[in-house]
Amino acid sequence: MSLNSVNTNIAAQVALASLNHTNTEVQATQKRISTGYRVSDATDDGGAFAVAQRVRSDVGALTSVNEQLGSAKGLVSTALGALGKISDSVKTAQSLLVKIADTSIATDQRAQYVASYKSLVTQVANYVDGSTYNGQTLLGKVAGGAVAGTDKTVVNSEVGSTNTIHNADNSGLANTLATLIGSTFSRSALGVDSFGTITAGADQTAAATALTAATGATAFVTALNGVSNQLNQSGADSNLLDATISFNSTKMDNLNAGLGALIDTDLAKESAKLQALQIKQQLGTQALSLANQAPQSLLSLFK
Repeated sequence: MSLNSVNTNIAAQVALASLNHTNTEVQATQKRISTGYRVSDATDDGGAFAVAQRVRSDVGALTSVNEQLGSAKGLVSTALGALGKISDSVKTAQSLLVKIADTSIATDQRAQYVASYKSLVTQVANYVDGSTYNGQTLLGKVAGGAVAGTDKTVVNSEVGSTNTIHNADNSGLANTLATLIGSTFSRSALGVDSFGTITAGADQTAAATALTAATGATAFVTALNGVSNQLNQSGADSNLLDATISFNSTKMDNLNAGLGALIDTDLAKESAKLQALQIKQQLGTQALSLANQAPQSLLSLFK
């Protein structure tokens, strides 16, 4: 290329444009290395960044979902623990009913069994009232007059679908057990317990009826089956929560893996590229310097 002007240096312009392009690539590569992302904002790749933001939103929502499911798991586990104790107490109640129903024992001995049975009824009420988790319960409340438990709805996905945690209402179980020996049970809002008066011989008659009746409100089998059904339902709810939490965790791992493939940078590749660009940058600087020196050759024409 001939050089005949000091005002327009085409070689310098070309060298400068090339150097500016190299500097832009160096900055982009350094940005990828420093952030670890191929796409760290919308200026890198608007479409990929929009997808990444959506995926991040889903992952954040699923994280919140699993936190809430963990709280629900605590509620169900608390109910299951109480139901296990209640089930044990109901089984023990059957043994005491057998003894109370026996007509061959002395009256004072039956009174001792009745006292043990009342203590068991009180303990069942304690299990029910003590089965709260974070101020909530699935078993209801005995204190204050048999307040029933309620079903709970918990969000199970990032799109707002829900699972139902079923209540296992035992607010009236203590009183039901008391009726099996011809009495009643109540607990005031202040926690004061009281049993109804049992007339002579009514405890033995009621116990015998409770053991032999197959149906009816006073049948022991009704109370036993009720607790068994509640245990089964609460166990199923607990397994469902575990499965949902596990699925959400797996889904988050998969979403993060896809997100990484979309926006993460290959650091080894970018490191090699940066070294090449730095060499290119140095060469571009030298080329620009040489191009800027070229007009000086015109001075020799005036010597």
